[in-house]
Amino acid sequence: MNEQQQKELLDKLLVKQAATGLTPKDRMAIEPQDMMVQDAKDRSSNVKEVALGYSETQAQLEAMRCLQCKNAPCVSGCPVRIRIKDFVTEIALGNFDKALDIISENQLLPAVCGRVCPQEVQCQAECTVGKALKDPTKSVSIGRLERFVADRAMQLNKTKTPAIAKATNKKVAVLGSGPGGIVVAGECRRAGHSVTLFEALNKPGGVMVYGIPEFRLPKALVQKEIDTLRDMGVEIVCNFIAGRTRTINQLLEEDGFDAVFIGVGAGLPKFMQIEGESLIGVYSANEYLTRANLMRAYDFGKGADTPIAQSKKVAVLGGGNVAMDAARTALRLGAEDVYLVYRRSEIEMPARIEEVHHAREEGVEFHTLQNPTKILGDENGFVRAMQVQRFELGEPDASGRRRPIPIEGSEFELEVDTVIVAIGNGANPLIKQTTPEMQFNQWGNIKVDDNCKTSLDRVWAGGDIVLGAATVILAMGQARIAAASINEYLKGI
Repeated sequence: MNEQQQKELLDKLLVKQAATGLTPKDRMAIEPQDMMVQDAKDRSSNVKEVALGYSETQAQLEAMRCLQCKNAPCVSGCPVRIRIKDFVTEIALGNFDKALDIISENQLLPAVCGRVCPQEVQCQAECTVGKALKDPTKSVSIGRLERFVADRAMQLNKTKTPAIAKATNKKVAVLGSGPGGIVVAGECRRAGHSVTLFEALNKPGGVMVYGIPEFRLPKALVQKEIDTLRDMGVEIVCNFIAGRTRTINQLLEEDGFDAVFIGVGAGLPKFMQIEGESLIGVYSANEYLTRANLMRAYDFGKGADTPIAQSKKVAVLGGGNVAMDAARTALRLGAEDVYLVYRRSEIEMPARIEEVHHAREEGVEFHTLQNPTKILGDENGFVRAMQVQRFELGEPDASGRRRPIPIEGSEFELEVDTVIVAIGNGANPLIKQTTPEMQFNQWGNIKVDDNCKTSLDRVWAGGDIVLGAATVILAMGQARIAAASINEYLKGI
């Protein structure tokens, strides 16, 4: 359906909606709206955003697909409990500003979450439309609608700085400027507290800046959220390493903070512990993406001198979103061949379906049911190949996915000059080492109660440092809980 046909259909539906209202049959008959994207061949050689968003007509048509369920099951799948039915209704009516106001009641980062949150396994997984059609890919595209209203407000310069309550003279320290930290800083500042946001790197934004590539999440959007915090009066301090620059106890006892939120993420990369991981040309995905994103390695010859491999044949180990990001980044940095090596089948991959689809379109070659046993180097210590073993799937393991079983005698060599390990991250041990009185679990993650309160008085935590490597929206969900608990506590002191 072209743009003119979309407009004609919308006009027809608006007339009927105004006259008699749309029936469930009318709504179910509307086709899901495909979002425009850059051509695969073009986008693999640039870092501009791949998905281009909805037009106003598309957004209204997609919103009209919502059945307006009384019990709104989609909300149960949303970690921050947005009033989804209500904001989608306003989009269908063309009330885009009102739709954004509804979203903003529960979260501060709609442009971000509309792009990178796994809606297909959260709110959209509960959508009645997808269930009725027995096809979850045909659920109402809640994330794309959220992105649309947020982007529109930015384009029209209609974003609002939240109102600030009367000053309380209470001080809150927020460690980490990723999605969780931004939410806590914003919510505590709204309540009238003095807030300082600390970031370990030289630029705020956390994983949204150093981890998620420009082609998935433009950094200008993240910067606008940071600018909003500054406009609210939040102080932002970079190059501050929690546990080293200052400990948690020093912030509380010496620096006068009344509460501390720890949202430093899980930034300690995991490796496979196989021979050859110390060779030149082996990266953790964290390091590779930080060099490419935060340090703009893709701008070679344009003012960026970031050292990064000029690779020809790249193997990325893993099957999650980070692995997809690394593989697609390697293509954009000029690699001729990029292999995604994953020990299970594609069905078991934890990456978003959209990211897998985009990676394959761009030319990433999938090597599933395979895993390296060693990385091989040349006489100068550079990667030259990987020894890879084939696998088959057995019974499900603790994760619920079928266990990969190695096939004896199936090893072969795969010629590569760069290996990127994207098999997950753990908690940085620095806070644990410098705050021994705080309780941690066996993996080094901070233990919290239902209010995200730690075992240490006046200290809360949330996001990956609590959950392990999770998602932006899950971090934000915990941050909202923590912020509410912090604000309630500060009322009483």
